[in-house]
Amino acid sequence: MQPSISRLKLFQPSSLDEALALLRDEGPLVPMAGCTDLYVALNFGTLTDTRFLDLWRLDALRRIEARDGALSIGALATHADLIRSALVRRRLPMLAAAAREIGGVQIQNRGTLGGNVANASPAGDTLPVLAAADATVVLRSAGATRRVPFTEFSTGYRQTVRRPDELIVAFEIPPVRGRQAFRKVGTRAAQAISKVVMAVVSGDSPRIAVGSVAPTVVRARRTEAALASGASIDAAQRILIEEIAPIDDIRSTADYRRRVVANLLARLTSGASG
Repeated sequence: MQPSISRLKLFQPSSLDEALALLRDEGPLVPMAGCTDLYVALNFGTLTDTRFLDLWRLDALRRIEARDGALSIGALATHADLIRSALVRRRLPMLAAAAREIGGVQIQNRGTLGGNVANASPAGDTLPVLAAADATVVLRSAGATRRVPFTEFSTGYRQTVRRPDELIVAFEIPPVRGRQAFRKVGTRAAQAISKVVMAVVSGDSPRIAVGSVAPTVVRARRTEAALASGASIDAAQRILIEEIAPIDDIRSTADYRRRVVANLLARLTSGASG
């Protein structure tokens, strides 16, 4: 049953400072921007929150730029922005590849990178990319800024370390050395939730991150170490299967996910590309 719109309260700040002050003084508030997940919950009657902070007009959070050698992406950069950005395509092509497979054009034009991360679904398509890229999440409150390694941001299924008075304002990604690859396996390439999603950086220091196989995205450290030490792909596949914890659900089975993850590891590490 859909909730009455009349009981919902919306705050619309005109600046980031105003937004942060509202979080401090009027909280708790639910940040919203593209609303691609929030409107689904509203439509299905599962939305329990009633007070919201509309960030969509804060253009300062849409910047994509190189800063101090790192790639800085504002939290309100949309998936379409990521696809169009020459800087993203050059520095982090696997992120542009992930953005292309998120929903249709309408979702890509509205959905934001910050929203995808804040939602903290292990099936989020951009999350393995940010994990494999050693990204940092930049959080701001009215009184301070803090930086959290991406792999420490999610603490459980749809749970994060973000405090109620904080906003995700940006992501910082250091230069990525090595060949990059992204692959989403689902019922369809886009407009479907992933059964397995993987991002890989191949080279002397391989990086592997997998989604939809545990309550949070898995950064496969043991598998990376094995490959870096010269282990065979068969050995690395066995280690990777031990590092994930897939379940049976309406989209797939745990056994299928294990087999797909093993196959993707072999394919993406042997021929990773943008």
